[in-house]
Amino acid sequence: MGVSGTGKSTIGRGLAETLGLPFVEGDDLHPPANVAKMAAGIPLTDADRAPWLDRIAAELDRPVVITCSALKRSYRDRLRAAAPDLVLVYLHGSPELLAARMAQRDGHFMPPSLLESQLATLEEPSADEDAIPVDVALQPDEIVELVVDRLGSRG
Repeated sequence: MGVSGTGKSTIGRGLAETLGLPFVEGDDLHPPANVAKMAAGIPLTDADRAPWLDRIAAELDRPVVITCSALKRSYRDRLRAAAPDLVLVYLHGSPELLAARMAQRDGHFMPPSLLESQLATLEEPSADEDAIPVDVALQPDEIVELVVDRLGSRG
């Protein structure tokens, strides 16, 4: 979980491969209207995100690594209702680093102009949420190794 530019897709694929689990790209589950809205630089509302969250929740009926911004506690609670043992990997970084990464992406529907709205919407995971926070200033392979180690230490 995390705002755009944190490397959710890269880290998710790496985790799925390392853990031997299926990988689901959460962006692929957005309704076309959401993608069009974001591509136009318009932030999504909670109502826009509802069908997307439902699609993600439906994927959580099995062990899987899935990418999802899950910016608000209410979104994460909705996902946990479908998968009570859900473990979140909270990818975070400085706004400057995230903006630089987004500016370098080619062909992604999410424009860098929406980073500010995502950061404003973000509610960092609380202590009672099962989340592994990771600073994305690390290299992707370091992040994957760190998350796998933390998952292993949990049993």
